[in-house]
Amino acid sequence: MPLLVLVSEPRILLPHDLNTNVLMLLRWVHFLAGITWIGLLYFFNLVNVGFMKELDPAAKSKAMVTLMPRALWWFRWAAAVTVLAGLAYWMRIAATDARNAQTTAGTAFWSFFVVWTVAFAIEMAMLMALRNIRGPWLALVMTVVFVAAAWLFLAINSHGWESNRTLAIGIGGGMGWFMMFNVWGVVWRAQKKIIRWTAADPGALPPEAARLARLAFLASRLNAFLSIPMLFFMGAASHYPMFGK
Repeated sequence: MPLLVLVSEPRILLPHDLNTNVLMLLRWVHFLAGITWIGLLYFFNLVNVGFMKELDPAAKSKAMVTLMPRALWWFRWAAAVTVLAGLAYWMRIAATDARNAQTTAGTAFWSFFVVWTVAFAIEMAMLMALRNIRGPWLALVMTVVFVAAAWLFLAINSHGWESNRTLAIGIGGGMGWFMMFNVWGVVWRAQKKIIRWTAADPGALPPEAARLARLAFLASRLNAFLSIPMLFFMGAASHYPMFGK
């Protein structure tokens, strides 16, 4: 009889408060969009780059004008939804931390946007100014930039009330913010021109196409490597306390 009762009456208690349900919805949307975004990012870097090199010109042009627009549509909008849902979640967490300490989270918010947007601006300046920059040099410089950005964010937000979640997501989410700018500001801007030129005349691409393809490759490859520490910090937010109180 006890076993029958256990099977027939499962103990399900759904939260009824608005904040808990909103946070769960934001996390769910964040996860779904993030899986789509990072999955496509890994597909582009681990599969598509090598695959496209093996295609003959006709097949490559066909893939460029049929596959890439569809893949890039999901890629860029998944990036936007991932970041926006994640930001909404993080800002509610940071605001709760601040409210519990009877202060405001304004410093956490402005430092997040300033620090990580400046990091992207540095990368863009390098890509635009150094026309033939090599991948290892870009990776080295940007590694220094990311470490400096993370240290600066932590230094600015060291008032004692910030929780591990606020600070860890402030770093991991900041990397995601940077990556979203790379998707929309570099990869998509370059690829949509290449797709348009390929559709118009695949045999007569302008000289600029090679440079744009290189820029898109560097930004995408940087995002792929950056996703590794980004995912670590996002996971550490609730499961690996190392910052704050």
